[in-house]
Amino acid sequence: MQIYLHISFFFCNFVRNYCNLRYCVPMARKKQIENQPVAQFKAIDFFCGGGGMTCGLRQAGIQVVAGVDFDKNAQATYEYNNPGSKFIHTDIRRLRSNYFERHFDIHSNDDRLILVGCSPCQYYSIINTDHTKSELSKTLLLNFARFVEYYNPGYVLVENVPGIVTNKESVLPQFLKKLAKLGYKVRMGIVDMSHYGVPQSRRRFSLVATRLNHDISLPAKDDNILKVEDVLGERNGFPKISAGHKDSTPFAHTAAGLSSVSLRRLAVTPHSGGDRLSWKDDPELQLPCYIGKDDCFTDTYGRLWWDRPSPTITTKFFCISNGRFAHPDEDRALSIREGATLQTFPKDYEFKTNSIAAAARIIGNAVPCEYAKRLGETILSYE
Repeated sequence: MQIYLHISFFFCNFVRNYCNLRYCVPMARKKQIENQPVAQFKAIDFFCGGGGMTCGLRQAGIQVVAGVDFDKNAQATYEYNNPGSKFIHTDIRRLRSNYFERHFDIHSNDDRLILVGCSPCQYYSIINTDHTKSELSKTLLLNFARFVEYYNPGYVLVENVPGIVTNKESVLPQFLKKLAKLGYKVRMGIVDMSHYGVPQSRRRFSLVATRLNHDISLPAKDDNILKVEDVLGERNGFPKISAGHKDSTPFAHTAAGLSSVSLRRLAVTPHSGGDRLSWKDDPELQLPCYIGKDDCFTDTYGRLWWDRPSPTITTKFFCISNGRFAHPDEDRALSIREGATLQTFPKDYEFKTNSIAAAARIIGNAVPCEYAKRLGETILSYE
């Protein structure tokens, strides 16, 4: 779903109509580039995490000069896998607007500069239950807008959860008004990444904006939907393992351990799509919190289907009690490498962490590399 946006609107109308209306924004300012050599596109990846967006943009042929993130634990993974892209460990709210001008020779009004702002989305996420813990993430998009205003790049990319559109307290309308004031055209929508080469049902808000004088769009949809069986399993390089298996190689086909009762639960859960309802009447296996609640949270302790895309990979995909994250056949949760593959990280992408939980956090928070690549290729196609 893609939408043109006119920024003079009331937020309530925007929420009601974003699925089916088009809006117009002011025509972008023209910039003369006669007799100038063709320069490579450069990008700065704000809220970069372990580098999913950076990896995809680099695959598209875009030079990502730097990534910015407050999570120090993501730095080693980011820099190891993206040589030449500098990780800047800082809080964006404390980063001076001219930092990239001073340290990376980034100039304002560069038509080939891309600023990426995939801010943490806890505040707007439907799975978040305590907004007091995620309050700081609420306005990060406006902090990112400060750099857009300062550098006036040719392109702006934003990715976030759909809740940033529907939440009444969202700062998205303010961000869009800033883009309109700067003369950006905006193309945006809620996309399911299973239509973009990602073997995962993952609905996200996606935005591409430009101040240049040409039409823009989100990446084109694929007719071919990848399924779990297309990327996982023995024929795709994933040998069978047991719960608790530790892979000391960079491949990281490591699975979390399970209690004896959880192993018994999986043993009677049907393969390829089975769920906890298969053992709901067994008093030794049923959890007290689910007694009489057969119609809710049925994905918990469930298996992935081979013949469907996976569910959304979250930061807890290594734990079967946090969603439908059990292997389709084997009695265990997804391994670290399997989760990364469903997020379309390359198989040689190494996660430089000290725990399964830390690696899963990097993977689950990432923009899928394949979608990021297609965003980059879409921008390059305008040339």
